[in-house]
Amino acid sequence: MIEVVLRAVRVDVGSSTPLLLLEELAGERVLPIFIGAPEATAIAYALQHLETPRPMSHDLMSTIITSLGGRLFTVEITELIDNTFYANLRILRDTSEIVVSARPSDAVALALRAGAPILVSDSLMDEQGRIMQLEDDDELDDMTEEAPGESNEAELVAELREFLDTIRPEDFNQ
Repeated sequence: MIEVVLRAVRVDVGSSTPLLLLEELAGERVLPIFIGAPEATAIAYALQHLETPRPMSHDLMSTIITSLGGRLFTVEITELIDNTFYANLRILRDTSEIVVSARPSDAVALALRAGAPILVSDSLMDEQGRIMQLEDDDELDDMTEEAPGESNEAELVAELREFLDTIRPEDFNQ
């Protein structure tokens, strides 16, 4: 397994679809994963450390895990089957490990909230990883040291809000 960091969340120009860019820590490859607009919003909220009046789904899942005595140990993006990425949540509870299947976008949103590492299978990175020239403003530094509201996070949220303002229900019938 290869540890990755969330390098950026961008909107693909051609399809107007949000895109996760997961970059390997010890290399230069990036794994791009298309995600839905609600998941992109949840990830942006996690990056901004924004709290909502009521818990969002990912906040609720994180609270359930910890309330039941568990800890999200890691998330793993494991494979691509028929253009669908698969991931697992690895949860530790007492001395046992629980593996829960998840969508990569949900897994990343939870990992950001819990501070858990994100891993990608070697074979998936070999098959789907790409070397991409990302601009410096695409980079997300160590999120534990980054203060909320820094310019790259503000740009990310602005970009996502612009996308959400322009998306139409007809766009999902393609």
